[in-house]
Amino acid sequence: MHIELSKDKLYFSIGEVAKAFGVNASLIRFWDKEFDILKPKKNAKGNRMFTQEDVKNLQLIYHLVKERGFTLEGAKTHLKEKQKKTLDKFEIIAKLEGVKAELTKIKNGL
Repeated sequence: MHIELSKDKLYFSIGEVAKAFGVNASLIRFWDKEFDILKPKKNAKGNRMFTQEDVKNLQLIYHLVKERGFTLEGAKTHLKEKQKKTLDKFEIIAKLEGVKAELTKIKNGL
């Protein structure tokens, strides 16, 4: 999954994150409560503001739960036991998807 969020921004609202993932904000709030690796800041109104690192972790959670079919408990265990290994594989997949998207753009432009 290739998420389109500005690399220049420091924080993203829950609405921006939910839209980028194509899910409801309530799912992002739920995952925030369930997964310790998510640590969004809260503004004065109490709204969650997600960092680039949070978005990266959300991509990993999304990959495990939505794409690979892990249960929440299975995803939590997997993240704790194999976080580094999983993250490395996920980053490789994400980079390859980005390359594929760029190559498709080039192909379509010919």
